[in-house]
Amino acid sequence: MAWKITPLLCLLVCVAAGGAAQPRTQLLNVCMNARYHKEKPSPEDKLHGQCSPWKKNACCFVNTSIEAHRDISGLYSFDWDHCSKMEPACKRHFIQDTCLYECSPNLGPWIQEVNQSWRKERILNVPLCKEDCQSWWEDCRTSYTCKSNWHRGWNWTSGYNQCPVKAACHRFDFYFPTPAALCNEIWSHSYKVSNYSRGSGRCIQMWFDPFQGNPNEQVARFYAESMNGAGLHEAWPLHFCLLLVLLWLLS
Repeated sequence: MAWKITPLLCLLVCVAAGGAAQPRTQLLNVCMNARYHKEKPSPEDKLHGQCSPWKKNACCFVNTSIEAHRDISGLYSFDWDHCSKMEPACKRHFIQDTCLYECSPNLGPWIQEVNQSWRKERILNVPLCKEDCQSWWEDCRTSYTCKSNWHRGWNWTSGYNQCPVKAACHRFDFYFPTPAALCNEIWSHSYKVSNYSRGSGRCIQMWFDPFQGNPNEQVARFYAESMNGAGLHEAWPLHFCLLLVLLWLLS
């Protein structure tokens, strides 16, 4: 019986190893499976305002780029001025953040599956260039908010976000004492502030000059290659198991 059990057992191990060792795929030039994203990136010549750097290859539509600039956007009914009028310099960063999230086709290495009513995928721990995070915090520290996590916990009874009853409005630097606190925590770790600088090829730039090309293409390619390499390394149990099956069949 042992010779009959051995190949079956080995085959089951191979199937299990295959399920556990599948490498990530489609990490480059992709769009998230989320509410307003395209299925595939494509040119959008008339992207509005701060979203225009992505017009050559975008995951967002023109209407999305227009809504991203409104004070209470039709995208998510989110009010930037939930405590008081947000400083224009601060609001620019949130518009740019929205444009990056909605339009960029270079976030593939950080896309994760989620089970949420409004999206099936999200980004997690995108390495944001330290200068972009620093300037975001500097320009927003004197504006006001009532929460450190803007993804959840709002009062939506009015149809747009309002502060919870017991949440007091304070300056940004009360809820976000450091740049890292702002960038890492405000969107539930969608970003993770990087130690790398703009132009390094190792961090995502929220801001870039489209006439100089999109630097985030190189960054996504670097991390995708790293992840694919790790995937191949993790697949060795499957390869070894298949070799054992082949040897058994030849014996």
